[in-house]
Amino acid sequence: MPGGPTPTQPMSTCTLHPLPYRADPAYWFERIRHAPGAVLLDSGRPQAERGRYDLLSAWPQQLLQPATDDSAESYFQRLREALQQLGPAVAPEGCELPFVGGLIGLFSYDFGRLLENMPEQARPDIDLPLARFGLYPWALITDHQKRSSQLVFHPALTMSERERLVRLFYSPLSSTETSAPFTLLAPFAADLHKDDYRQAIERIQRYIQAGDCYQVNFAQRFRTAYAGDPWTAYQALRAACPTPYAGFIALEHGAVLSQSPERFLRLHQGSVETRPIKGTRPRGQDPHSDAAQAQGLLESKKDRAENLMIVDLLRNDLGRSCRIGSVQVPELFALESYPNVHHLVSCVSGQLADDKDAFDLLAGSFPGGSITGAPKIRAMQIIDELEPTRRTIYCGSLLYIDVRGEMDSSIAIRTLLAQSGQISCWGGGGIVADSEWHAEYQESIDKVKVLLETLEGLKP
Repeated sequence: MPGGPTPTQPMSTCTLHPLPYRADPAYWFERIRHAPGAVLLDSGRPQAERGRYDLLSAWPQQLLQPATDDSAESYFQRLREALQQLGPAVAPEGCELPFVGGLIGLFSYDFGRLLENMPEQARPDIDLPLARFGLYPWALITDHQKRSSQLVFHPALTMSERERLVRLFYSPLSSTETSAPFTLLAPFAADLHKDDYRQAIERIQRYIQAGDCYQVNFAQRFRTAYAGDPWTAYQALRAACPTPYAGFIALEHGAVLSQSPERFLRLHQGSVETRPIKGTRPRGQDPHSDAAQAQGLLESKKDRAENLMIVDLLRNDLGRSCRIGSVQVPELFALESYPNVHHLVSCVSGQLADDKDAFDLLAGSFPGGSITGAPKIRAMQIIDELEPTRRTIYCGSLLYIDVRGEMDSSIAIRTLLAQSGQISCWGGGGIVADSEWHAEYQESIDKVKVLLETLEGLKP
């Protein structure tokens, strides 16, 4: 598999250095959060229950972003070559590790423009690369199932750097490393007027009635100015709404703050899994109303139909890279509940074809069908027509791909981008023929309300 060992490369084993187990990754991350390339992939423990690992790192050997003339394939090839330069490695025998050194970073939703022919109508008004990956020869990994935290060193990492990292994580926090204040300079405001939102939904439904598409995910953006440290904001969001596919990625002029509940693609020992979310209800005010909301979602013919459309789309996407006949739907219409909403979730799985790798899987599946619509390319074109600005990180992905070819990734919903003094957050949902625009408008707010109110409540 590309990115894995070649016949001329000997297999080397990573070395480990155990640390005291910490359920909250902030204890470790605060020691590196000011470092270049600081990144945290966070399973939301102990409150969130579905994630297993936290993964953090900094000081990448390389930082890879698409060049102006890059195609998707040429950029993917540069990522493959970076993994090969780092070199092959395996975990110690009997030790289960999600990551043994490799790439950690993000894809903007707009990376899809390199994969498909898209119009250029939505304005690019936020400066974020289409993709950004660091090549990391070490990571601190916490396994919440085994209640362990440990440093994982790729064989290419020098002994002096290993010793520096061990000293760093055993040292007490300095005053410069503790959290600094974060505050909004005004409440969040929507970019779209309510009537503009209604007109966009009606336009989508005319496309559907004309047979142009079946479902389109439409989103609106909320934004405001901020001052202070985005890491402090991330910690407040994590406390209010812990999720299993969260993450914090430091940028030169801000950060990505994600509280995503949705897995995009996982690749583990050749097995592929995606878990699309489609169908949402707000949590009730008391146990009785909450149970009624959950049951109403489970029984909703509309939500089940929307979910099934996306499952069929993802079966097709995975089929491009998986062995013929291996794509299955082991879970359909499962209920997952979070502090603010109930979700309807399904699972699609398959076995990666022998001549494919993680990058082929991404090329055939990105961006995720649950946040575009069906058929995917036409839905993406309609999104570009009707959403006034580009999505940047929203509905992109936070992910890792290691030198073994292992990968896990989120869909960056419930995600904020703090950049150059402005913080943006997006909320959206799937629009179908019988959608009611005012209900969809309210759902787009319900999905992010806890995030917006949490940050609005922070005081300097």
